[in-house]
Amino acid sequence: MKAQAIKQEILYPELSYNIIGVLIEVFRELGSKYQEKYYQRAVAVELKKRNIKYLEQVKVPLEYKSESIGHYYLDFLIEDKVILEIKKNKPFSYKDIEQTLSYLKALDLQLGILANFTSDGVKFKRIVNIV
Repeated sequence: MKAQAIKQEILYPELSYNIIGVLIEVFRELGSKYQEKYYQRAVAVELKKRNIKYLEQVKVPLEYKSESIGHYYLDFLIEDKVILEIKKNKPFSYKDIEQTLSYLKALDLQLGILANFTSDGVKFKRIVNIV
């Protein structure tokens, strides 16, 4: 019973499961020897193959008191719900987590997935924007 209660609290469980499946499939095919941009391209191919709606390199405005002061580019916006950020061969840093959280806040979204392709496999973290 307790596990089921926890499962209900997970944001977008089916979509998250599908995204993680994409990441695992890309790692199975490519391993850990490529640059970040090639993992991004492979993820796009796999998302398309699985008919998962996504946008790449989404421009996110950065505002201060309703004035534009710049913008970010996030790797993927999936199903207009989940941000996916791809990294390569480095431990997750506070900066990576903070960056993903900034994207979530700017777009008023709740869930981001930070993925890292390493020699030990693909690692991922779910980042939740508590609104």
